[in-house]
Amino acid sequence: MELSEIRTKIDAVDDQLLKLFLERMELAEEVAAYKNEHNLPILNRGREREILAKVTQKAGDKERYAYHLYSTLFELARSRQAELVSAPTKVAARIKAALASNSEVFPQTGMVACQGVEGANSQVACDRLLPRGNIVYVKSFGAVVSAVESGLCKFGVLPIENSSNGSVRAVYQLLQEHDLSVVRSTRLCIRHELLALPGTKLEDITEIYSHEQAIGQCSRFLGGLKDVKVIPCDNTAMAAKMVAKSGNPHAAAISSHPCADLYGLVCVNGSIQDSDNNYTRFICVTKDPVIYAGANKISLIIALNNKPGALYEVLSKLAALDIDMTKLESCPVAGSDFEFVFFLELEASVKDPSVRACLEEMERSCAQFQFLGGYAEV
Repeated sequence: MELSEIRTKIDAVDDQLLKLFLERMELAEEVAAYKNEHNLPILNRGREREILAKVTQKAGDKERYAYHLYSTLFELARSRQAELVSAPTKVAARIKAALASNSEVFPQTGMVACQGVEGANSQVACDRLLPRGNIVYVKSFGAVVSAVESGLCKFGVLPIENSSNGSVRAVYQLLQEHDLSVVRSTRLCIRHELLALPGTKLEDITEIYSHEQAIGQCSRFLGGLKDVKVIPCDNTAMAAKMVAKSGNPHAAAISSHPCADLYGLVCVNGSIQDSDNNYTRFICVTKDPVIYAGANKISLIIALNNKPGALYEVLSKLAALDIDMTKLESCPVAGSDFEFVFFLELEASVKDPSVRACLEEMERSCAQFQFLGGYAEV
């Protein structure tokens, strides 16, 4: 048989498949109406298992492909049912409240809490996110959260991840523990320098101060030093300020070039980070949920039931709707026996009804579900 003849037959089969697929989806809508009326859950895992067992048995040596085909059909049907079922969810209420805030354009001004001192990378991120913002400097990430929750500041800016050193787990922990909304994010290219008092040479240095993330981002350089004590502190700018005030010719700070000018230090070594492609991502948080115009990213924290295929179920929901997942990271739950939560980021808009329905279905099926916000990155 010629290839053209085979393709003609495939086209005919595809026509039949499409007709049957649309008919199946219409029946799924009828199922949704029945479940809505009788307050039944969308997921019926027992029935799905029965169907999968039947089709794989009938499929012979193609059972693997039949299994994945029907698994995808189930996801599509559930996604459509989720759009139609009206059972209330927390994420739907939160998104509705955020969209109802009538905040079309992200503001350029406002009180914003920032961890560190003048010259900190967080301060640079504040200036980018709110160019005319009034910055309130605090000592810790927790203090940023407290300033926002108390109403002292409308906004808070926090580092969330670094391209070289990974996620800032302390910030994710705060997001889990406090009901804040992510409303904006930005990325900064970070350049670390070794700063010290004028006249200090590299061989004079016996102690180096910086933030833990910066220390991790300069691990190769630090590993090559001998008899030098590396001391973590709250912030890279604080480290520079502390070295400047100490008057100690044997102390140095891993900090930024602007901090050298700001605190009267000199650059001992201007190329100490592990990677030149070193970016830190910062988020802007608020107390009340707000979704501004142009929001095309979604952040979530989820925990899954401890069963085979639990993560696959979540990923298949996203794949069925062609939603791009840009971050998936597991984190152990403190004090638990190998339990994990997952940090997810999606390229999607909550204004899309199918995306909202997907989030609602995820909330229903996950052991824990936390919608952190819908936002744009600048």
